[in-house]
Amino acid sequence: MSLLPYLDICLALLVVAVAFWTIAARDLFASVVGYVAYGLLLAFVWIRLYAPDVALTEAAVGGGVTGVLLITAGKRLGGLRNVGQGERPGFGLSLVAGVLAAAVAGALCAVILMLPDPPPSLAPEAVAAIHGAGAGLGNPITAVLMSYRSFDTMLEKMVLILAVVGVWSVGADNAWGGAPAPFRVSKPDAPMVFLAQMLAPVGVLIGIHIFWVGADEPGGAFQGGALLAAMWMVTMMAGVAQPPRVDARWLRVALVAGPAVFLVIGLAGGVVAGSFFAYPPALAKPIILFIEAFMVLSIAAALPMLVAGSPGERPDR
Repeated sequence: MSLLPYLDICLALLVVAVAFWTIAARDLFASVVGYVAYGLLLAFVWIRLYAPDVALTEAAVGGGVTGVLLITAGKRLGGLRNVGQGERPGFGLSLVAGVLAAAVAGALCAVILMLPDPPPSLAPEAVAAIHGAGAGLGNPITAVLMSYRSFDTMLEKMVLILAVVGVWSVGADNAWGGAPAPFRVSKPDAPMVFLAQMLAPVGVLIGIHIFWVGADEPGGAFQGGALLAAMWMVTMMAGVAQPPRVDARWLRVALVAGPAVFLVIGLAGGVVAGSFFAYPPALAKPIILFIEAFMVLSIAAALPMLVAGSPGERPDR
């Protein structure tokens, strides 16, 4: 008798328990750590649902980059604890918020339970994408993202750029164009420096590999780019590298390269292939890999800049 069903039940209960603990935790740092653990557990859930591409994204973004962002935000909020704050919400307001949250959760559960049998699926479109605009790609997820949902994929990368611009825009006017504050103001720890020097080269190779095999196996541009971004953040946190100036031309080119190349090729598809964001079937795979290479560059540049913050900041570290 297989033990996998029992392991799945334990994993589901653990996810619910960690989610409840994250919400109920009084300490800010403890709740952030709980959220990171929650994201990593969700990655295991997606693996058990046979969705390794989603699992890689959840682990890299939900448990990785987002966790670093929340930890950084928590440190900055720690410096505001002595500032006058309003009173804690009373029991009545907390009860109303809890009831509303439970109502939303119940409505979502009801919608899921009311889905028709078989439920709606994009599987036919994925099959069509594999044999159509995404011909030559063995990974149906990549085929759907780069052909059937190519416009949405491009907009997602543009959102990253807008987020970076939003972070930069909250900096002081007299600091515009400068570099964000270093991740560490004290002398870096020798073990952290050693880890960055040893881990970063290996992580870069793995990130490039994940991007390259994403055309045929689980992986892709976002997962590979997120890993490259993580390696850059590790080097900056260790003090091996410093955040670049926000007016650096190479940084701005790297940020816009992915969406710009995607848009240009998408417009060219209307002339060459007869449809917006269409690819010539014989050249679909190399064109998609060419686009993804620039998207990896943009993702690897955008995510660390979100964590680094606005130029001239001196957060409490």
